[in-house]
This record gives sequence, C-alpha cells and structure tokens, in this order.
Amino acid sequence: MYVTATIYFVVVGLVLLLGLLSGYFARQILANQQLRRTQNEAKRLLEEASAAHEDMLRKAREEAIKVRAAAETDSRERRFELQRLERRFTQKEEKLEHKLEGLDRREHGIASREREIEAIKVQLEETKAKQLQRLELISGISSDEAKQELLSAIEVEIRDEASRRVRDWESRIKEEIDEKCRDILSTSIQRCATDVVSETTVSTVSLPSDEMKGRLIGREGRNIRALEQATGVDLIIDDTPEAVTISSFDPLRREVARVALNNLVLDGRIHPARIEEVVEKAKNEVDVAIRNEGERAVREAGVMGLHPELIKVIGKLKFRTSYGQNVLTHSLEVAYLSGMLAAEIGTDATVAKKAGLLHDIGKAVDHQVEGPHASIGADLVKQWDKSAEIAQAVSEHHGEAATTSALGFIVATADAISGSRLGARRESLDQYLKRIEALENVANSFPGVEKAFAIQAGREVRILVKPEQVDDLGAMRLARDIVKKIEDTLAYPGQIKVTVMRETRAVDYAK
Repeated sequence: MYVTATIYFVVVGLVLLLGLLSGYFARQILANQQLRRTQNEAKRLLEEASAAHEDMLRKAREEAIKVRAAAETDSRERRFELQRLERRFTQKEEKLEHKLEGLDRREHGIASREREIEAIKVQLEETKAKQLQRLELISGISSDEAKQELLSAIEVEIRDEASRRVRDWESRIKEEIDEKCRDILSTSIQRCATDVVSETTVSTVSLPSDEMKGRLIGREGRNIRALEQATGVDLIIDDTPEAVTISSFDPLRREVARVALNNLVLDGRIHPARIEEVVEKAKNEVDVAIRNEGERAVREAGVMGLHPELIKVIGKLKFRTSYGQNVLTHSLEVAYLSGMLAAEIGTDATVAKKAGLLHDIGKAVDHQVEGPHASIGADLVKQWDKSAEIAQAVSEHHGEAATTSALGFIVATADAISGSRLGARRESLDQYLKRIEALENVANSFPGVEKAFAIQAGREVRILVKPEQVDDLGAMRLARDIVKKIEDTLAYPGQIKVTVMRETRAVDYAK
C-alpha cells in the first residue's frame, strides 16, 4: 500500500514535470515564431523605406535637373538681352558722336556768321552816323532836337485822338449801360412794393387812468426804479394824460419794457417782486416774437434751410431801425430786389434772395460786437450758414471790402435802391443842408470852377466852369476828378450825377 502511493506520487510528479517541460518548450517555440514574424516585418518595412528613399532621391535628382536647366535657360536669355542692350548702347553712342561732330561744325559756322553780322552792323552804324551828319547839316538841327519835336507832335496828336475816342466810347458805352440798367432796375422796382415803418427811440404805453401812474411809481418811487432796473430803460411819467413814455436806444429792451408794462397794467398787481416776474415773462414773450418774426421773414422771402440761430438774429431786426427805416422790412425788400435783379441778369435768384435777406444781419448785434455791421454779418454767416459766397456778398455790400463777386454787386445795388428811394428813410433838415453844402464844396475846390449847384436833393451836381481856363477835354477830366473825390470823401445813398457845363459867348455890337 505504501509502495503503491509512492509510485502514484512519482508518476504524478513525472507527469507534472513533463507538463512543465512541454509548456516551456511550447513557449519557446511560440516566442521563436513571433521573433521570426517580427524580423520578417522589420525587413519588409526596411525594404519599403529603402524603395521610398530611392524614389525620393530619384525625384529630387530630376527636379534638380529641371531647375538647373531652367536656370541655364534664364541665364542664357539674360546674357542674350545684355548683349542686345550693349549693342544698342554702342549704336546710340556712335550716333551721339556723329551728332556732336555735326553740332561742332554748325557751331563753327554760326560763329563765323556772327562775325560777319557784327562786321555788317559796324558798317551800318558808320553809314547811319554819316547820314545823320548830312541830315543835321541840311536841316540845321540836331537829331535829338528833331526826335523831340517829332515825339511832341505825335504826343499831342495821340492825346487829342485818344481823348476824342475815349469821349466817344464813354458816351456810347454809357448810353448802352444806362439803358440796360434802367430797364433792369425799373423792371425790378415795379415788381417790388413794400411798406417801410419808421420808428424812433421811444415807445408810448396807454394807461386806463391817471391813477395808474401813481401805482407805477409806487411808494417813494420803488416800483418805477424796480421796473427800470429790471428792463434797463428809462420810464418818463409826465403830464401826458393816461400815457407813459419808454425811452431807450436798445429796441429789444424797449420792447421788453413795453410788454411788461402792458401786462402789469392789465394784471393790476404792481410791486417789485411782481415786476421782476412779469419782466422775465415779457423777455420770454419777446424771444418767441423774435423767432416768429424771423420765421415769417424767411417764409416771405422764400429762403429755406437757414440755421435756427440765423433765423433768431433775423427776427431781432424787427426791432432795429436805420435812418427811420425798419431793418427787417428793408432786408425783405433787399431780398426781393436781389432775387429780381439776379433773375434779370441770369444768375441764381435763390442765392441772391438769401444774401439780400442776410445782408444787414450784423445790425442785430453790432452794439455787442466791435466792427462794421457788414463784417459782423459776414462772420455770422460763416459761423452758421457755412456759405463763403453769401458771406463775401454780405461783407462787400457797403464797400468795407472790395466788391469782386457778381452777387456782391447785386446785393449792393438792391440795398442802394431800397435805402435811396423816396420816402424810404428819414433825414433831418440839418443833415440834408450839410450834405448839399459838402457836395458844392467838393465841386468848388477844383481850379477853373465858376459856380456849383447841388440839385434834386443832392442827387446831381451841376458845375459851371470858366471857358478860358477849362477846354472841352479838360471838362471831361474835371468831371471824372470830381466824381473820384466825391466817392473818396463823402457818404451818400444811391448815386450822384456830376454835370460839367462850359459855355463860350461871343458878343459884338453893330453901330
């Protein structure tokens, strides 16, 4: 039994040993097979890489051959081009050498001809000197004296002929221009009819009763002082029944005071606190009225697209007067006339209307800004309208700047028509007499003037000259000189006609 068990264990051990040996050998066989497969795969990949490397080397050699061939072709073409250019430069150089040789030959020929010409000139000068000496011996005067007499005679003849021609041209041109201007101006004036309102520096407010005067004055004058301080005007309460006079050179302040005073009279509550409140409301009402007046003027003139600030400034012209003429009404009239004149001569009527409406806009702020109102108005137009053409016309309409544009001439003409027509402006007797006297003094200041008369309200000056001192041509020159001096020294609306009259009388007696 013991032996049997031992044999069993021995047999089992042998079987296990055989199993282990068979497994070990099996694993060795599998490992060898895997190694061979790996070696075969590596060999295959190496062969493929070698084939790809050889293919790439072949392609690279082919590409290098192509690049080298292209480079050689390009180099060959460049070499041929350089050779061609070199041949052209050589040919041009040869041509230039031939031309230089020809120029040298021509220069030598010209130099020889110049020497010949100089010799001929010398001979001519000698011949001329001999001929002059013969002429001087024959005539008995020198060449300089003969030349001077000839020039004097020619100068007198030319001056007389030029004066006659100038007189004929001036007469003919003046007739044509006067006829055309009369036609254009008469057509434009006939189409324009406006009313001009004259205002002064005072306004009158009606009161319901004289008792209201005492209430306006207040205790110890506190109400009237408060009103004057708030509005900046002078209130005149005198013996005029049921009326108070507002005096101020500023038309806007005067209008604010008038509106405030009317509102206080209607309200009945008059004390300093109430006065300040009413004056503030009156200022707002006047601002609204200014804007409404500006919009109305723009609408009536047919000028659209103006800046709101310009419309507001135009409205202020309603309360501004010049020589008794309302400036807003005058501006509207100038706008109408400018548009009609522009239409007559074939320019833009809309732009002319706009320039005419804005030409006096500087008068609305000329008490706040230094300078002439034309320059101030031009600055306002540049600031708000950005139109250089209209700004130039505004600056030129009064002569502060030289008038160079057609639009400037149109606006200046329309302004002169509006300001100088009869009844447009109020002029005192003293100013009228001074203007007449100044015209006559200017005419009398010239030598040869016997008498001078200013007629037609100073729109014409008739001058009698001394015939023994002033001839016909001198009369024409005298008229031009007087016109120039009037333009340089006097300020006047419209134009002044200067007429110089020369009269020669021959008197004899039959016995």
